[in-house]
Amino acid sequence: MKIDDISSPELHDDLRNQLCSQIESSIEDIEKYVPATAALPDSFSTHLRHTLSQLNYLSPFPNSLKLHIWKLSYRLWNACVDLSNSNAASIQKHHEEHAKLRQVSADLLFLAADVTGIPSSAFKSASFFYKTGLKWHDLRKFELANYCFEKASDLLSKVDITNVSEYEEKKLQVDLNIARSRTAWEVSDRNLAIALLSRSKNVLFAFADNYKALANQYLMFGKAMLSKNEVSGVNEALKLMNEALELCERGLKVVKRTGETLALMELRSKTLRFLGASHLQRDEFESVLKCVKVLRDGEKDQHPSLSVLAMKAWLGLGRFGEAEKELRMVVDNGIPEGVWVSAVESYFQVVGAAGAPAVKGVFLGLLGRCHVSADAAIRVVNKVIGDPAGGGEEARLRAKVVSDLVSDDRILTLLNGDDASKERTAMHALLWNCAAEHFRSKDLQTSADIFEKSMLYVPSDIESRNLRAKGFRVLCLCYMGLSQLDRAQEYINEAEKLEPNIASAFLKFKIYLQKNECDGAISQVQALPSCLDFTTEFLSLAAHEAIACRCLPVAVSSLSLLLNFYYTGKQMATTEVVVFRTLVTILAQDHQNDSDILKQMKRAHSRLREMSVEDFFGKGEIGRRERNWFSVNAWNAGVKTGQENQYAICAEFFRLASEFYGASIDEEKEGNHVMVCKSLIMTVYAIISDEKLRTNTLLENEVKESISLLDRAGKMLTSSSTEYEKLEVIIEPNFLFVYTWCAFDLHSRLDDTGSQQLLLIKRFANLKCCNPKHLLQIGIDASQGPSSNHEVAIFALSTCLSTLLASPSPDYASVALIVRKLVSLRSSHGADTIDDATMETYKQAYRIMVGLKEGEYPVEEAKWLSMTAWNRAAVPMRMAHMDEAKRWMSMGLELANKVPGMQTYRSCMEDFIAGFE
Repeated sequence: MKIDDISSPELHDDLRNQLCSQIESSIEDIEKYVPATAALPDSFSTHLRHTLSQLNYLSPFPNSLKLHIWKLSYRLWNACVDLSNSNAASIQKHHEEHAKLRQVSADLLFLAADVTGIPSSAFKSASFFYKTGLKWHDLRKFELANYCFEKASDLLSKVDITNVSEYEEKKLQVDLNIARSRTAWEVSDRNLAIALLSRSKNVLFAFADNYKALANQYLMFGKAMLSKNEVSGVNEALKLMNEALELCERGLKVVKRTGETLALMELRSKTLRFLGASHLQRDEFESVLKCVKVLRDGEKDQHPSLSVLAMKAWLGLGRFGEAEKELRMVVDNGIPEGVWVSAVESYFQVVGAAGAPAVKGVFLGLLGRCHVSADAAIRVVNKVIGDPAGGGEEARLRAKVVSDLVSDDRILTLLNGDDASKERTAMHALLWNCAAEHFRSKDLQTSADIFEKSMLYVPSDIESRNLRAKGFRVLCLCYMGLSQLDRAQEYINEAEKLEPNIASAFLKFKIYLQKNECDGAISQVQALPSCLDFTTEFLSLAAHEAIACRCLPVAVSSLSLLLNFYYTGKQMATTEVVVFRTLVTILAQDHQNDSDILKQMKRAHSRLREMSVEDFFGKGEIGRRERNWFSVNAWNAGVKTGQENQYAICAEFFRLASEFYGASIDEEKEGNHVMVCKSLIMTVYAIISDEKLRTNTLLENEVKESISLLDRAGKMLTSSSTEYEKLEVIIEPNFLFVYTWCAFDLHSRLDDTGSQQLLLIKRFANLKCCNPKHLLQIGIDASQGPSSNHEVAIFALSTCLSTLLASPSPDYASVALIVRKLVSLRSSHGADTIDDATMETYKQAYRIMVGLKEGEYPVEEAKWLSMTAWNRAAVPMRMAHMDEAKRWMSMGLELANKVPGMQTYRSCMEDFIAGFE
C-alpha cells in the first residue's frame, strides 16, 4: 500500500523509524567502505535518494526525529569527507558519486528544517548546499550546481542573524554570489554573472576576505576575456580589471590589519600587471608604462614581468634603447625561464637583425649568472635565425650572431650531456636548415660557417659517422663554390674516411677537375666503379662536368669507361650509340685527335657488326639520323686528314664511311649506295696517295684488295645504270675521274692489263663530263714510271689535245705541254728518221701557231719545238739521208718563223740551209 493510504499516526512513526534505520544502515556501509582503485558504487546514492524521497512524504517530523535526521546528515557528510581524502578520489566516477552523496546529505539537513536546540540550522543547511554546489561546479554539472547555490541563497535569506556572526553570514553571502556568478559565466550568461558580482559589493563591509575574493573574481573574468584576443573582449577585460582594482583600493582604505593589507596589495599589483597586459594588447603603450611606473613606485620587490611589459611598450613606441635596457633588467631580475625567453623572442621579433648583438649579449650574460635549460638555448637560437630564406644582409647578420652564440663554450657544455641528446639533435637540425637556406641563396661563406658550427653538435660516436660524413660533404660543396679547393679537399678526405661512397668519390673527382689536375681526375674516374653504391649515371655526369671544365681528356676517359658497361648487357639509361657520338664529338674538338677518333669509330663499327643495325643505331627516323651522323663524320674526318696528307688514316675513315653509309634501316633495301661508292673510291685514292707519299710500293695483295674495293664501287655504279655513259648522272665527274685514275693505276701494276687500261680510258673519254685536265693527268701518269702505258698515254694526250683545241678559248699552256709530251712519247717509241707520227706532231703544232697572236702560244715551248725539230736533222745527215734531214731543218725553220725573239737563230738556219743545198 502507498504511504498516502496510511492514516494511523502509529504507522507513520513506525515507517519514519524504519526509513531512518535504512538511511543509517546505508551510512554505516559507506563509513565501512574501503576505497579501492575502482569507482565508488552508485548503489549507495541510489538507495539513499530513494529512501529520502519516501521519508519526505512522511513530514512533518517531531523534533526528536529532526535531530536524528540532522545527525545522520552530518555522519554522511563526514563520511564523504573521509572518502574525498582517500587516494582513490582521483577517479572521475568516484568524484561524481561523492557529489551525489553530499547532495543527499544536504537534502537530509534541509528535510530536518528547524531543530529545537540547534542554533542557525538554516545557515548550516545553506552551507551544505553551497559546498555541494562547488562540487557540482568542479564536475561541470552546472545545472545541479546552480540548483544548490539557489537553494543556499534562499536559506541564507531566512537566517536569523542573531544566531550567526556577521562575518560568517556576509562571507557566505559573498561566496554564494561569486559561486553563482562563476556558474552563470560558464553557461555564457555573462550579464547575470556580472550582476551577481555587483550585488556582492553591498555586503562586503570591512572584511578583507570579501574584498579580496570579489576583486579576484573580477580579475579572473578579466583574464578570461583577455585570453580570447578579441577587440571587444579586451575592452570588456579592461572594465572588469578596473573593477578589481577599484575593489582593491577600497579594501585597502577600510582594512587595518597588516596581513590583510599585504594580501590586498599583492592582488592590486597583480591586477595592475594584467591591466598593463590589456593595454598592451590594445597598443596603448603609454598606459602600459603608467601601470609599470605605479607598480615600481609602490613595490620594493618588483615583479619580474614588469620589465617584460615595459620592454614591449618601449618597442611599441619605437624606443629600442630603452627596450634593450628593460630586456637586460628582465634577465637580471631572475624571472622564470619561459618568461625571459618570451621577452627575448618579442624583442628580436620587433627589432630584427639590428637587435641580434643585444640578444647575444643578454643570453650569454644569463649563461654566466644562472641556470639555463637546453630548450631555452634552442628557442633563442631559433628566434635569432628567423627566416633565412632569400638571403640578404639581414639574414647574414643574424647568421653571424648565431655562429657566435652556438660556438660559445657555455652553450656547447649545456648541450653536451647525455640527457641533452634530443636538444643537441634539435640544435643541429636548426643550424643545418639555416645553413641550407643560405646555400640555396648562394651565400656560400655564411652557409659554410653555419655548417661548420652545426658539426659541433654531432657526436663523435659510431652511430653518427654517416651524419658527420654528410656534414663534411656539404662543407666540401661550400668551399668548392668559394674556390677554396684545398680546404674542400680536406673536408672530402675526412668524409671519405668516415663513409666511403660514390658521393664522396665524385666530389673528389670534381675538385681535381676544378684544379685542372686531369691525371688525378682520370684516376678518380677509374676508381668510381669500385664504390659499392656506384651507378653508371655517375660516369655520364663525370663526362658532363669535365666538358663544362673544358677538361676533354677526362670526358673521353669517362665515356670510354662507360662504354665498357654496354658489353655486359646491363640496362643503361643512355643508348650506346649516343655515348659513341658524344665521345667522337668531344674528340673532334682537338685537331690532334684523329687517331683517337678513328679508334672510337672502329669500336663503334665493331659494335655495329656484333649487334644488328637497328639495335645499334635505333629504329625509324632516329636510327637513320644516327647512321647519317656517323657516316658524315667519318667522311668529313677522311676529307680533313686527306687535306693534311695523313693518307693512311684518311683511307681508314673513308672505309668506315662506306660501311656506315651501307647500313640499311627498316625497309631500306640498301643504304646510300652513291655515298658508299664515293667512300670506296676515296679509300682507294687515299691508299695510292699514301703509297706515293711514303715512296713505298703496295704489295700484290694490297693491290688486289684495292682493286676489289674499286670493283665493288663499279658494280654499285653499274647496278643503277646499264650504260656507262650515263654514270655522270649518278656521281660527280671528279669522282669518276678518281675512279678511272685509281683503276688505271692499280691495273697498270698487274701483267696483261694494257688492253683493259686503254678500254677504261676510252670509256672515260667518251663521257660528256670528261674534263681535258683529267685526260691530261691520266696521259702524264701513263707516260711515267715503271708501269707506263704508251698507248694509253698517247690516246689520253691526243684526246685531251683535240678537246682543248675544240674549245672557244683553248688553254695554250696545256696545249704546249701536251705537244711536248706527245713529241717525247712518239720519239721514244720509233726511229728518228722515219717517224712520221713525230713529224705530224710538229706539223700539228705549227698549224696551231698559225694565226695566233704573238706570245699567245708559250714562247719557250715554241722555241723548244723549233730547236728540237732542227736538231732532229743531225742524225739523218750523219746517215746521209739528206732529204729527211732537209725536211726536219725546214720544219725547224718554219717553227722559228712563228716564234718572236729567234731572228738570230732564223738567220743562221737560213744560211745553213742555203749552204746545205
